[in-house]
Amino acid sequence: MSITESLKYTLSKYVDFSGRASRREWVTWWLSCFVIDLVLGALTNMTANANGNSPLSIVTGLFSLAILLPSIAVMARRLHDTGRSGWLILLNFIPVVGWIIVIVLCLGAGQPVGNQYGPPTLE
Repeated sequence: MSITESLKYTLSKYVDFSGRASRREWVTWWLSCFVIDLVLGALTNMTANANGNSPLSIVTGLFSLAILLPSIAVMARRLHDTGRSGWLILLNFIPVVGWIIVIVLCLGAGQPVGNQYGPPTLE
């Protein structure tokens, strides 16, 4: 699956918290969002005036808002693929340590057999 196909697939499951997501789908989503956010942040900084305001601030904010739900959904599906509850996303509220724990859990290998969340994903 190409990067474009992977992103389209993830966006097609915009707020679908059920099922499973492969490690590749999750990593592709997060890296793509990270790169887009870096580009938008750089453009926002380059177009900022003396007060620090930029017309692109609105675009950056709207992008962040638009990817919030799909980001949570793909992370929940990724946790399902590893056999864990999607509620573990709440660990992100623990500063630094929680983020690290969730990333390590999401980077773990998915279960090769079906589990309570559905059949195995294809990498």
